[in-house]
Amino acid sequence: MVTRDSLTEALDTLLQPALFKDYGPNGLQVEGKPQVKKIVSGVTASLALIEAAIAQGADAIFVHHGLFWRGQDGRVVGWMKQRLHKLLAHDINLYAYHLPLDAHPTLGNNAQLGKLLGFTPLEGAGSRFGEQDLGWLGTTPLASTQALAEHVKNILNRPVSHINIAGAAIKKVAWCTGGAQSYFEAAIAAGADVFITGEISEPQAHYAREMGVGYIACGHHASERYGAPAVAAHVAAQLGLEHQFIDIDNPA
Repeated sequence: MVTRDSLTEALDTLLQPALFKDYGPNGLQVEGKPQVKKIVSGVTASLALIEAAIAQGADAIFVHHGLFWRGQDGRVVGWMKQRLHKLLAHDINLYAYHLPLDAHPTLGNNAQLGKLLGFTPLEGAGSRFGEQDLGWLGTTPLASTQALAEHVKNILNRPVSHINIAGAAIKKVAWCTGGAQSYFEAAIAAGADVFITGEISEPQAHYAREMGVGYIACGHHASERYGAPAVAAHVAAQLGLEHQFIDIDNPA
């Protein structure tokens, strides 16, 4: 076993949450038992994940989407009461890292998705874009938006939405996991020929067609399944903890 404080220090040292302006608190969100033997990772601190972690004997849970977000009214009712009750009743530590997990250069969501899809990330100046440089730029051996969309669909094993720009060759691909549709204009400005993220909103379809830049929405959850287990496995190996990734299916 290791101490909760040692686990917190290891995660904070790796992910550097103080460097980010985020939408909620990063780090230890719910304090549980002071000694940790097993950590379960997942995408979101849903009731289903918490119950699955309890069943697997977890002492800590590590997620991308935690419980607390800017704009909540602070009442412990409904789903919040149910989740907190389970965590507190079983004395489980909950760790959540949002933007720091997206941004980590090797273990984060963007790094892991790019690796999974076979992209070669650009390096140095001009290799990032968007708010807090969270978006990534790189290259792909695939020649068209249609071919890339099929590739993403097959690798992630889920349908994708895409705006295909017929005849447009891909020289530069941009990606940012989750709900990063607002980064599309920044990706265009950075010279991308196609942009991949989790979601698409109404304006992006028009931007894609008018600017001649392809757009692929592969699912918020589907694009962010990879950073949490990569980080948790890394820290678990570093500290000698047992680790298990539990993926709670989400069609979004």
